[in-house]
Amino acid sequence: MLIHQNTWFCALKLCLIALLGINTFTCHAQANLTGSKQIIVGGDFNYPPYEFINEDGELTGYNVELSQEIAAVMGLNIKIKLMPWAEIRAEFDRGSVDILQGMAATPERTDLYNFSPHTFVNHSIFARNNSPKISHYSELENYRVIVQNSGSAFDMLNDSDLNITLIPVETHADALRLLASGRYDFAVVSNLPGLYLSKKLGLSNITAISNLERNRLYGYATKTADKALLSQFTQGLAILKNTGRQQEIYDKWFGPLKVSPWSKAGIAAGIFVVVLLLVSIIVIIWNKALRKKVESRTKELQAQQLQLLHADKMASLGVLVSGVAHEINNPCSILTLNFPFIKEAFEDASEILDEYQAQQGDLLIAGVSYNRFKKMLPETLDDMHIASNKVKGIVEDLKSFAVKGETAHEKTDSLDLNLLANRSIRLVANQIKSSTNHLEVNLANALPAFKGSGSRIEQVIVNLILNACQALEDKNQKIIITSYFHSKQNNVVLTIEDQGIGIDQQHLIKLTDPFYTTKRQAGGTGLGLSVSAGIVADHQGLLTFKSTLGKGTKVKLSLPLLQQENAL
Repeated sequence: MLIHQNTWFCALKLCLIALLGINTFTCHAQANLTGSKQIIVGGDFNYPPYEFINEDGELTGYNVELSQEIAAVMGLNIKIKLMPWAEIRAEFDRGSVDILQGMAATPERTDLYNFSPHTFVNHSIFARNNSPKISHYSELENYRVIVQNSGSAFDMLNDSDLNITLIPVETHADALRLLASGRYDFAVVSNLPGLYLSKKLGLSNITAISNLERNRLYGYATKTADKALLSQFTQGLAILKNTGRQQEIYDKWFGPLKVSPWSKAGIAAGIFVVVLLLVSIIVIIWNKALRKKVESRTKELQAQQLQLLHADKMASLGVLVSGVAHEINNPCSILTLNFPFIKEAFEDASEILDEYQAQQGDLLIAGVSYNRFKKMLPETLDDMHIASNKVKGIVEDLKSFAVKGETAHEKTDSLDLNLLANRSIRLVANQIKSSTNHLEVNLANALPAFKGSGSRIEQVIVNLILNACQALEDKNQKIIITSYFHSKQNNVVLTIEDQGIGIDQQHLIKLTDPFYTTKRQAGGTGLGLSVSAGIVADHQGLLTFKSTLGKGTKVKLSLPLLQQENAL
């Protein structure tokens, strides 16, 4: 009898409210009505402002208040249970929870559950302030994205064909904290909870940059067989909506997150400003076009001037290097010729010294005992001989590298790509040593010869190796140099791969443009790869680049075996 009295009382009160136009009411169901079945209402324990457990251990949020009001209106005996989302979903699927008070109605879920929506939700892509800017979720390809485990965003991205590394976490708060701390690349969370949590947690270095998908219906969900239970909540929701109580609860929790609309005066002022801006743009557009044309022509003239200066500088440098190499080569030749003579003279004199030591006892030479000196001197002479030969080899490489441009153009030598690669590695040995501890050289055996200018191809290889060294951030990162013969294309190929910072795709297509460089502040001129591409084109070859930002770059130099007579 108590149940009926309470139900009639609530119904009577609703009628009075409807008649009198009152917008708010509270009708609380008694918690332990005799004979009433307790309904378990499930939700996420940390999904503010929809549903969460606050600092005092109380269950609160928009969904919680809405469920309590529906229970009061409909005379339902409910118990709200908030747990981690993956766990509450598991209990819901097992039947331990009767109804979920907040679930997004995705196409996949509508086949499994019945929904009674009470609002809309949409997911946003959150990023740090210095993260790459993206406008669509398909651009998350090859990034590491943090999502709530078993959430609708997780399901959507996991089922997509995109190559995305998903980092599942328990709550939206965990996702935003990880992102703000510098871990991983992006986070995908519900928009309003994301804004609420980032503000509450003081995460000022992250922001929502793009929507993941269109708005989705969000609300109560039951198993397909529990239509009667869902009908009760739908009826209670309709009552709250008609009386304005749902709007009050909504404004309480989401009002502070909304952007205040402009006033009419503000809108009028904004329209006026926009009109003025449009008029100003129309007035100055012709002058702007002329200015761009002048700037473009000026840049072309500056580029031509820099090219002439660079060509003159390279010619002067070639003469200087050749002269210096010649001056170094003369004394090295003297040393190389005289070391064998000194060694032979010591061997002849050692018999006399041995006899002298036997008669006079031990003697000192250059402060060292004769026995030790007799062993040291041949080894020292051998080391000096090897060192002088190494200096001579480096000088010869420099002389070859510094051949004048006109002479180089005339050469059509039969060349070994492996020989040029080894010589180039010796030329930049110091730069390689200071950049990495891991140089891998994998040169194929007996590559076919090709015709061309050895000094010019060597110039290309040196430039590519130096670029690889400059791309490394850590000496533990590798540089891998590989050569092989491509039989189908009749090409010899040299690849230079680094594990450095990589190149953004927007820069990759412009690498060989004259004077285009991403290292302008570090003194780059933008001519190295442009000149290299020109040399390779003169040899009817191909220079291609493949790079991934943050993972490294691979450059492929392909040179044909058969060339036209006028190619060089």
